[in-house]
Amino acid sequence: MAKDKKKDAAKVAAKAQKKQKQEKKGEKKEKSKSAKHVDSDAEDVDLDAVLAEYAKKQEQFLKVIETPCETPRARSSATFIASPSSDNELFLFGGEYFNGALATFFNDLYVYLINKDEWRLVTSPNTPLPRSGHAWCRGGNAGGVYLFGGEFSSPKQGTFYHYNDFWRFEPSNREWTRIEAKGKTPTARSGHRMTYYKNYIILFGGFQDTSQTTKYLADLWIYDTQNFVWHNPVPPLASLKPDARSSFSFLPNDSGAALYGGYSRVKATLKGTQTKGGGQASRNVLKPLVHEDCFFLRIVQPAPGAAPGTAPTVRWERRKKPANAPNPARAGATMAYHKGRGILFGGVHDVEESEEGINSEFFNALFAWNIERNRYFPLSLKKPRIARKTGGNERSGGRKGRGQANEEELLRNLAALGTGKTFAEIDEMDIGMPKDDEEESKLPAKEVLMEFPHPRFNAQLTVQGDQLFIYGGTYEKGDREFTLDEMYALDLGKLDGVKRIFHRNVDNWLGSDDEESDDDEEDSEDDEDEEEEDDDVETKDAKPLHTESKRKSKRKELVDSTNISDISSPIGVFDDTPDTTTTTPEDNLPHPRPFESRRDFFQRTGNEWQERLMMSLRWKGVQPESLSVKEIKTRAFEMSEEKWWDSREEITALEDEQDAAGIGEVVTLADKVEAGGVGRRR
Repeated sequence: MAKDKKKDAAKVAAKAQKKQKQEKKGEKKEKSKSAKHVDSDAEDVDLDAVLAEYAKKQEQFLKVIETPCETPRARSSATFIASPSSDNELFLFGGEYFNGALATFFNDLYVYLINKDEWRLVTSPNTPLPRSGHAWCRGGNAGGVYLFGGEFSSPKQGTFYHYNDFWRFEPSNREWTRIEAKGKTPTARSGHRMTYYKNYIILFGGFQDTSQTTKYLADLWIYDTQNFVWHNPVPPLASLKPDARSSFSFLPNDSGAALYGGYSRVKATLKGTQTKGGGQASRNVLKPLVHEDCFFLRIVQPAPGAAPGTAPTVRWERRKKPANAPNPARAGATMAYHKGRGILFGGVHDVEESEEGINSEFFNALFAWNIERNRYFPLSLKKPRIARKTGGNERSGGRKGRGQANEEELLRNLAALGTGKTFAEIDEMDIGMPKDDEEESKLPAKEVLMEFPHPRFNAQLTVQGDQLFIYGGTYEKGDREFTLDEMYALDLGKLDGVKRIFHRNVDNWLGSDDEESDDDEEDSEDDEDEEEEDDDVETKDAKPLHTESKRKSKRKELVDSTNISDISSPIGVFDDTPDTTTTTPEDNLPHPRPFESRRDFFQRTGNEWQERLMMSLRWKGVQPESLSVKEIKTRAFEMSEEKWWDSREEITALEDEQDAAGIGEVVTLADKVEAGGVGRRR
């Protein structure tokens, strides 16, 4: 019995030791997995799990809470707007930050109180999901602020979503409300613009990414805030209308809206090297195009007796190119509306030298676009007036000065009569004259600059009263992209200087200098000097030299979007590994994706289906060479179609879940590269 007890005790100890070893081994595996995830370029991040985690955090906020906070974290492609219900508030929402290696998206809402120089963070249970590239605008007669669309990506940007959700934000109580409109709604997109006209919200343009290419949009949508319905008016075919574009300026007007500029890519033929036959090889590419045209959208409301929900009548009117427009043409120049005119700032002009490099010039000029006269006027800062010197306690001359002196003398005489003192004693009395606003203000004085902020593009602009506010922006030097972390204010009436509200040095760029050329390797000492200069982006003497980075050539439209969704459940499963196909673990066959048609599914996976067909024929003893190319493609399509229908129930469930979360598109960029699709644009 004693031996049995000893054996049992030894077994228990061995089991405990074995369990402990297994736990340690499991911990090591988890650590190695996390380390591989950080270092791996494959990036197998599950975006649905990430968004579900955001939704879980949102549910912890049981009510709207507004707390004082530090200045917002640096970001680009956010939206910035002056409150329509208060002359003392600015709102900043969403955006993203890219440090050269990883992208971070935000759905935080900040309020800036102008008179207190104070930032506040607003948290609520129904805040939309993180995004950038979205658009919002005032609600016109309906009040509030309306937001639509945007995008969200995995940290290494292998997969990203486009949103098609629509929101209303109430500035007075900081409440978000998701709008479920009747009938057909705009498709998912980024880089679009919105403005308002009476009871309508107007949306135009933007872009969509598919597995094949990037598609720029030219569709017009008008939302009726009284009848809660979207209209998609289609102008007559013979009428002129704006070409497809994104990142344009879209401003309200008494008769509709005014549109200027924008960015897109157009098809072009690029000539290459000479062939053996003496000819010249050429290939089709998409080249960037900065639009300089101008359109006016005229809107006529339905007649008073029309049925509710009747669409308004619209007409695009092409105008001449604005006189004295900024030269050269620039992308990323953002515009804010101010008393019948647009205030434009910044931008970048690219001159394509070769396929490898682009020489860029960045701007910090300020222009006013008079919409009625269709003319640009450059704005410049005025030199401060030199105060005239006066002797003793004498006040400055003029009617105002004499009136103030007479008022002081009268008050002193009244005080002398009330106290029984003689008039000779009243000079030393304090009569309590009102002090200047500057003396009463307890806020620390802000630094005032007599030059415009550093050149940039993609800055966020808004106007409150006569004050123009400039937030953030993007600047590039070499392959490095700097997200500027600062904010400025400028009085558009006085133009007497630029007040710096806050400024923080830009973070270090974590990405490598992309695809360094041989010249860079030879001039390594010069590169080290340039890196030292990069630490301070405000060095204006250095001429900015730009080579298009991987990020802009692959994924992101960085031009300003100046301009998040309750999610009830995870949104399907997406593997972020950059494969050309998505396969099921059961049969190892290509698997369709949400919102993917049979044709798109075959275009993405056709090569693999043809390979599997030929392998199957060989197993059956049939030589694939005996079939024509057309017959092979037909049979391969039939195989893919059968798989598409077999997966339909599962894919439909995923599509329903994504629709509930406001996600209208899912894109894996590896497919675009394999399909010859062009990368994202600036």
